[in-house]
Amino acid sequence: MTTDDPTRGDAPAADATDADADGDADATHHGFWADEVADEIEARNPDDPVVIKGGVSPSGVAHLGNFNEIMRGYFVAEVLRERGHEVRQVFTSDDKDPLRKLPRKLADADGNIVGLGEVDAGALGRNLGKPYTSIPDPFGEAESYAAHFAALLKADADRLGVPVEMISNTELYESGDFDPVVEHVLEHADTAREVLGEYQSKVDEDYVPFNPVCAECGKITETVTDIDLDAGTVDYVCTDMTVGDNTIDGCGHEGTATFREGKLPWRFEWPGQWQVLGVDFEPFGKDHAEGSWPSGTDIAENVLGIEPPVPMVYEWFTLNGEALSSSAGNIVTVAEMLDLLEPEVLRYFFALNPRKARDLDLTRLDQLVDDFDRFERAYFGEVDDESLTRFAERAYPFVVDEVREDRIRLPYTFAAVLGMTDDEDLRVKMARNEGFFDEDTPDEVVEEALGRVERARRWAEKMDNQYNYRLQVELPEFDFEPAVEAALDDLADFVAEGHDGEEIQGEIYETARRHDIEMGDFFAAGYRLFFDAEQGPRLGEFLGELERDFVVARLRRED
Repeated sequence: MTTDDPTRGDAPAADATDADADGDADATHHGFWADEVADEIEARNPDDPVVIKGGVSPSGVAHLGNFNEIMRGYFVAEVLRERGHEVRQVFTSDDKDPLRKLPRKLADADGNIVGLGEVDAGALGRNLGKPYTSIPDPFGEAESYAAHFAALLKADADRLGVPVEMISNTELYESGDFDPVVEHVLEHADTAREVLGEYQSKVDEDYVPFNPVCAECGKITETVTDIDLDAGTVDYVCTDMTVGDNTIDGCGHEGTATFREGKLPWRFEWPGQWQVLGVDFEPFGKDHAEGSWPSGTDIAENVLGIEPPVPMVYEWFTLNGEALSSSAGNIVTVAEMLDLLEPEVLRYFFALNPRKARDLDLTRLDQLVDDFDRFERAYFGEVDDESLTRFAERAYPFVVDEVREDRIRLPYTFAAVLGMTDDEDLRVKMARNEGFFDEDTPDEVVEEALGRVERARRWAEKMDNQYNYRLQVELPEFDFEPAVEAALDDLADFVAEGHDGEEIQGEIYETARRHDIEMGDFFAAGYRLFFDAEQGPRLGEFLGELERDFVVARLRRED
């Protein structure tokens, strides 16, 4: 459960650790953590459909961290479906929450991150304190800010093939589904105060666990002056709301609101959702394990009189070593990740042990892809690692759309090398030269394998790393000294003998020395021939990856 509960700030950063190559299989009788959770759920003998829930407050960009609950829930749902259960996976948008502060960034309808300067920020600034469903979409497309946010999450779920049902809290209130919960909490307001007082300091004898929406200004207010259970209403005064060091001004209006014209405070609303939706299982981040979950279970059992769902605490992952945070702007979206990775690689990331902290380092996505490729090979019995194979045999079918053994996975960094050229034929020749394809490889398998190239190319561009260069298919213009030309001819002869990249790298140095050429001048000549630039990647190793005849011809300046 992700929320903008004012009693907490952004989630703390997890201690970043690298993902284990063995897939983090739990040391249990199962190879996959989702089976362990499914066992816990089945032990309660739930009625079908089993309800799996996640949730978020639409306070900023719908980023990858919001997908923790969706993906953790998805794997458990798939295991339960495999066991014959009907499963309903829901994701609540806590969209009756008030907007408490402006986010630093937003995401457009395609998931691209934009700054507030690129949208109608005033549509947000003028509506601080109002429910997200009452705030216009700053992009001017959806019916509200909340609807825009929910549409992004649903689109991302669709991209990853997760059949999740998006549920609006506002609609649950407006439809009357929350009426019995609100009435029960207000009827037992003394008990509610007593229970909440164990977890929240600002609970006095005047505290009422209900926040009306002011009929005059549309803002959420926390000041209730009277309750009429028979009429299903509360009287209120629209007072100021304190958010950190800032104050959102109330308008002072005194009015009456029905139970559908307000909301429960979040610590009551969360267990209220469990009751309304019949939730059987909910994963949540470790920040909730210490405060929100204990209060939620206490309220569920001692105020609402219901059994809490089966919980699962997951560790937060960090992004580039820092906590994911919408307010701080350290975020990445699902759409952005799928520009760089296949969906199955991203699913694999979420299939790893959720109880272990890990860092998603965008500069080293090649490591994540390599781990996925090894995980895939383990499923097909090609890796001598019992723990990884056990994990892969159980989890791999839930990670890929279709289990097929004929796939060819180009290493991510090699795909980035292929991305240096737009020449499709040269890409195929280079991959064939490295042994990934042969003359009998079906065209559709080749095409599928090359699909990784454009993703790796975008990664190189985004990170501006050693693969962010463009191989020139046509011979660039050049003007070399005779000694440099002679040295290039010698290097061409060496490459023609069939040496690998490391050997070519060493020979570049030796050739420059033999011809008494400045090392920088010789490398610059190579970069000019292949990239029409003054610098480039580690030249020898790069030339070792290319198609040999092409390299020899280019070193000899043959067009």
